[in-house]
Amino acid sequence: MSETLVKHFYTTQVSKEWRRLVKDPYHRLELETTLHFLEKYLPQGGLVLDAGGGPGRYTHELARRGFDVVLLDLTPANLAFARRQIKKAGIQKQVKDVAEGSIVDLSRFGDNTFDAVVCTGGPLSHVLNPQDRERAISELIRVAKPGAPVFISVMSRLSVLIYDLYTAPEAIGLAHFKPMRDTGDYDGKSMFTCCHFFLPEEFRAAFDGQPVEVLEMAGLEGISSHQSLALNKLSKDEKLWAIWKETHYKTCTHPSVVGISEHILLVCQKKEPKCLHLPSV
Repeated sequence: MSETLVKHFYTTQVSKEWRRLVKDPYHRLELETTLHFLEKYLPQGGLVLDAGGGPGRYTHELARRGFDVVLLDLTPANLAFARRQIKKAGIQKQVKDVAEGSIVDLSRFGDNTFDAVVCTGGPLSHVLNPQDRERAISELIRVAKPGAPVFISVMSRLSVLIYDLYTAPEAIGLAHFKPMRDTGDYDGKSMFTCCHFFLPEEFRAAFDGQPVEVLEMAGLEGISSHQSLALNKLSKDEKLWAIWKETHYKTCTHPSVVGISEHILLVCQKKEPKCLHLPSV
């Protein structure tokens, strides 16, 4: 049911989602901060899975940086749009496949296939069933090569509560508010599609027991979260904008900032398999 709602919602949002990360300086902050951490941890080259990549914004960014990319998304309308944009940009050689599928089931890909795995923008937040979320994380890690970085971003529970207070205080009295506050789950019956909003400690704990080392967590909008008007205005002053972006990168990994940011990014690295030492004869 949740998968059907998500697919329907994003079918109506293709162009809007394509423009979302570049529409203004505030939204570009999510894109640029994600790319900051991608560039920090990605290998020099190789094959990258853009899982839940929507209309392909990160596929384009990765292809322009010389990576081979496989784009996977749940929504056919996103993929049709992505194919047109890939051709328009002339990056067909770098994009090895554009495939329909869910991050919950990556069985089309073998173990240890990708040199990096990217799942950004919140696809994991659209998986409501806790067991399915656990499976999605396991799948994203399974298809990564040993030593490969895995980047996953989700939507923040504390941030969405602040958003309701800031932009739609009447929503605080609606039936969905307390369940969302207490569990993180939103049923998708109005405004937005179904979603699980994460607490930062919940997101981090989801990787316990997985064969990975967690490297960093970051708030992608950081201390600028929900301050789009002020940030967009500030961006017009080149000197102040440079100081603010420096401030953003110095603070976006602080635990308190991670929790209130609209999107939370977790970067981990798949562990190398342990060598078995056979006893000498």
